[in-house]
Amino acid sequence: MMNFLRYLLFPFAVIYLLITKIRNLLFDYQLIKSKSFSIPVIVVGNLSVGGTGKTPQIEYLIQLLKEKYKVAVLSRGYKRKTKGFLLLDDTHNAADVGDEPLQYFKKFSEIAVAVDENRAEGISLLQKYKSPEVVLLDDAFQHRMVKGSFYVLLTKYNDLFLDDFVLPVGNLRESRAGAKRADVIIVTKCPVNLSVEAQNRIKNRFAKYQKEVFFTTIDYSETIHGEKTKTLEELTNFDILLVTGIANSKPLEVFLSNKNIRYHHLKFSDHHHFSDSDITTIQRNFETIQSDNKLILTTEKDFVRLESKLNNLYYLPIKTAFLDKNEHVKFDDIIQTHLKNFK
Repeated sequence: MMNFLRYLLFPFAVIYLLITKIRNLLFDYQLIKSKSFSIPVIVVGNLSVGGTGKTPQIEYLIQLLKEKYKVAVLSRGYKRKTKGFLLLDDTHNAADVGDEPLQYFKKFSEIAVAVDENRAEGISLLQKYKSPEVVLLDDAFQHRMVKGSFYVLLTKYNDLFLDDFVLPVGNLRESRAGAKRADVIIVTKCPVNLSVEAQNRIKNRFAKYQKEVFFTTIDYSETIHGEKTKTLEELTNFDILLVTGIANSKPLEVFLSNKNIRYHHLKFSDHHHFSDSDITTIQRNFETIQSDNKLILTTEKDFVRLESKLNNLYYLPIKTAFLDKNEHVKFDDIIQTHLKNFK
C-alpha cells in the first residue's frame, strides 16, 4: 500500500525536484544574489526533514568557540508565535522564540541568541546590536539568501540522504546534489560500536562529493536536572512518566530501558505546543502512577516549554560525541582553521 501511494505521489515529487533545482541554479549562477558578511557564518543543516541532531551540533560548536570568540546563534525560531527579529532576553518563552533558541539562551549566558525568518536581516541586526565575531546559523542549509562561510551538513546513520528522495515521495528538502555545498558531512546518531569497516563503507558511498566525513553519536548525561540533580542510578528506584515532543524518541527509550529505568511514555509531535489540555493529560497520567518515588522526565528541548507548567519535572541532557577522538580533534581543527583564515 505504501509503495502504491509513493507511485501516486511521484509526479508531485518530480515537480518539486525541478522547482528546487531551478532555484539552486539561480543562486549558483548568481541570478539571485546571496548576501555575504564580513564575519564568519557557519551554517548547520540537513537535506531532509526531521531530526538529524542539529541542536546538539550547534551546542558542540558553541562549546568549541565561546571561549575564544564572541559567538551569536541565529535561528528562524520554528513554530514560534511571533514574527521578525527578536534578540532573546529573560522575558521570552518558547512560544515567543521557539524551543531550541530558548534552550541555547538558557544554557549559554555568554552568547547572543536571536531569531529571524529573514536570516540576512537577522545577521545584520546581530552585528548592529551585539557585534559577534562568528554567527552560527541553525537549520539554514536551504536558506540561500545568505552565503555562509562554512557549511556543516548532517545526515542520520539509519536514514542517509543517499538513500532518500525528495518530498513528498521521500523526506529530502532538495536533491542529493545539494550536498556539494557542504564543507563537511557528519553522519549523526550512529551506534556507539559502529566499526571502522562500516564507517569506511559509508565514506566510500560519499566519495563522489569529495567532502570530509565524520561520525557522531548521541551521548546522554549520567544525571537528570530539575528541582534537584539525580543520577541515573537513582532513577532505577523511581517510576517515570516520560514526556517527549521530538522527532524521534526511540534512542531515548532504548537508553532508558538499557539502564533498567521504568517509564510510561506520553509521546507528542515534534516541537509540540503543549496546550492546557495537554498539561491536564500529563498531570492525570502522573497522578495515576501508584508510587511514592515518581517524577516526570522529558528532553532538554521539551523542558524549556514545560518547566513553568509542571511540577516534579526533570530533563536528561544530551550532547554530540565523535566516535573517534582523533576525528573530533580533526573536526575542531577544520573549524578553527576556517575562522583563523577567514577574510
